[in-house]
Amino acid sequence: MTLKVGLLSTANINLKLLGGAEAAEGIEVVAVASRSADRASSYADEHGIRRAHGSYEALLGDPDVEAVYVPLPNSLHVEWSIRALEAGKHVLCEKPLTRHPRDAEAAFDAADRAGRVLAEAFMWRHHPQARRLQELAGEGVVGRPRLVRAAFSFDIFGAGRPDDVRLQAGLEGGGLMDVGCYCVSALRLLAGEPASVSGRRIDGGDGVDVRFTGTLAFADGLLGSFDCGLDMVARSELELVGDAGSLFVSDPWHSRSAGIELRRPDGDETFAVDAADPYACELEDFAAAVHGERPHPFGRADAVGQARTIAALYRAAESGADETP
Repeated sequence: MTLKVGLLSTANINLKLLGGAEAAEGIEVVAVASRSADRASSYADEHGIRRAHGSYEALLGDPDVEAVYVPLPNSLHVEWSIRALEAGKHVLCEKPLTRHPRDAEAAFDAADRAGRVLAEAFMWRHHPQARRLQELAGEGVVGRPRLVRAAFSFDIFGAGRPDDVRLQAGLEGGGLMDVGCYCVSALRLLAGEPASVSGRRIDGGDGVDVRFTGTLAFADGLLGSFDCGLDMVARSELELVGDAGSLFVSDPWHSRSAGIELRRPDGDETFAVDAADPYACELEDFAAAVHGERPHPFGRADAVGQARTIAALYRAAESGADETP
């Protein structure tokens, strides 16, 4: 079976999803929408997409579109996800779905009412590297886990994008929402839901956090820490540290040079991981859930937990005290 997907806007992130669709089994992008009919048409011609719609509503009304990818600015994610679900479409919403737990619940309520699949698009979690990392952690190769740490940053200002939507508070931009959410998703993937969090932020742009550091406290004394930013040199790493060793991943988010390093006092070992396009992996898991072949690996509880943690981190940065998600 082929899942027919429509793109709700011509956002830059679409290019990565289009590449994933080409590499995936059973995925076809059949339509794209823009608020400009000319823009939609030229985009469709450029990327070999069959149909172009001059409004988002028109794409939601397209009977040939079974699922919608929502890559809009963060502040519009829930609104248009719900509108797509109510139109009878399955929805893959670009991360983060939201920073508001009640809105996350509302979106999944809409999915339940419509009998459709809603998924938050953290592509890296679907890659074989992330799955192998979970397996190794579960096998106890690092001993008793003590710390999970993550980092993700790049320099949006050096790239010459001072008006980028990720720097606009009204669109819910910021470092935590853009790249820090990957770190949070990793800490939660390996350690579960945090009992409390703390956070610090440095603001820039239009009043958004351009740098953010956070600490998450989990059960059994396990700690998580991360830093992220939009005004630093590009960095990308993830490590699970135990009392007998650590598992280190140098490219956790993009998964372009996949591999996991086990570091122990008696020597290091590298676990090879099959190469794959993380967007293709994400799309294949999404399609399998849509077709009822297997449940989606990350559903309501995970997306709501992510929103609760992000919300608590922002509260902690404002209050200067620990907060409970």
